[in-house]
Amino acid sequence: MRMPHYIDLDSAREVLADMGIDLNERQIKRAAEPDANGNRKLPFFIDPIDGRLKIEKQSLVDTYRRAQVDAENKCR
Repeated sequence: MRMPHYIDLDSAREVLADMGIDLNERQIKRAAEPDANGNRKLPFFIDPIDGRLKIEKQSLVDTYRRAQVDAENKCR
């Protein structure tokens, strides 16, 4: 079983940059903020210990992978 690897906003930006997705600080913060219905664009959560936003690294990568697969399937 793979152990989860939780990362903060800055690390999430770095992971996305490594994938070729360059976001500025404001863009990543907007993706992490809940909308009027309380839903976030990316699956960030508030760490119960330090109170900062965190995301599981593989969940972030999987979110982009699913978006890519969905786009490819709609193209056919």
